[in-house]
Amino acid sequence: MKDLNTEKTITLLNQIMEFELAGVVRYTHYSLMVTGPNRIPIVDFFKAQASESLLHAQEAGEIITGLEGHPSQRIAPIEETNRHDVRDLLKESLNHEQKALDMYKKLLKTVNDASVYLEEYTRTKIGQEELHNLEIKKMLRDFS
Repeated sequence: MKDLNTEKTITLLNQIMEFELAGVVRYTHYSLMVTGPNRIPIVDFFKAQASESLLHAQEAGEIITGLEGHPSQRIAPIEETNRHDVRDLLKESLNHEQKALDMYKKLLKTVNDASVYLEEYTRTKIGQEELHNLEIKKMLRDFS
């Protein structure tokens, strides 16, 4: 096993935490903007995404403090397109989930072979983000 680069790990986890907290705001906003006949299940989907983003941010923060780091109080920038039809919201969601997936993959490269716990944590998050990408792609098929 290699030594864990704690400083880089904390930096990446803080970026993830800020991004996940932005996801809470993003998905909450989306849930408020959905209209139309399919509103209820899509609103429920976005609310669930917001809750999961908060959980992911909290988990990252717990690891940061466990590594004797200081969790950020910032959130990542949130782009507002002012386009709120369901197709646009889902496309933006897919983009957000892909960015999250990329961030977790970057973290995996840093913790790989240095910490079994952090490796497993990160692999689990990668799996969840990949699943979200698949789900959103399936939701977008109705709009093709």
